Amino acid sequence: MPANSYPGEFEQMVLVAVLRLRQDAFALSIIRELDRVVGREVSRGALYRALDRLESKGLVKWEVEEGGPERGGKRRRRFRLTGAGLAIVRKCYEAQQRLWVGLEPELDRGTP
Repeated sequence: MPANSYPGEFEQMVLVAVLRLRQDAFALSIIRELDRVVGREVSRGALYRALDRLESKGLVKWEVEEGGPERGGKRRRRFRLTGAGLAIVRKCYEAQQRLWVGLEPELDRGTP
């Protein structure tokens, strides 16, 4: 990913959800986290497309976890950020923080 480039809004949300969930970053957990925290309903297909894009950019990796009896032995993928993924999340966070500085009066006023 070029140095002056940022992932899109949805990709950023997915990256942050993976970071928040740590060892529990499975597809269904990510979907639930985005719904719970952001109020955004996400289909499994949309999530996997985003995760595939993020993987191709080197921002996430995944590993297969064997399924236990509660899953009928079905395997699942656990996602994690790469070093580059964590760096881009940090970069996005810092950029957003800088953009919001000084806007409190505008937000409090309630009109543009």
